[in-house]
Amino acid sequence: LRDLTTALRVEGVEIHAVDDQTFLARLGEATAATDHADEAVALLALGRALMAKPRLLLLDEPSLGLAPLIVREIFKTIASLRSLGISILLVEQNARAALETADVGYVLETGQVTQQGAASELIGDPKLIAAYLGGH
Repeated sequence: LRDLTTALRVEGVEIHAVDDQTFLARLGEATAATDHADEAVALLALGRALMAKPRLLLLDEPSLGLAPLIVREIFKTIASLRSLGISILLVEQNARAALETADVGYVLETGQVTQQGAASELIGDPKLIAAYLGGH
């Protein structure tokens, strides 16, 4: 996180820090006040991963089991990291959120790539919309 300003909002508490220790301390304080242990663990895992100052961040289902508010915050954070030049490999079943965040998307069905391309094109593909995006 060095030289990176990070901000998250957990249960209405804004977490804003410019260094690793402050970020983790504030994240811990905010998540300690919540009943949502899974959300706290997800946010702490993301914060811990960022402490390593990665050039590539691998995220496997970061939204799994989380409240919609936390999912939005996690995807905002992912977009912020991406804009700072951190490459992100995201595996996510929330296809809409993933495609709205990504540059490139791959659709896997039973372990095989069935569609790939620019995320902006995939999100408008009628077949993909019908199968994964709820027909909107």
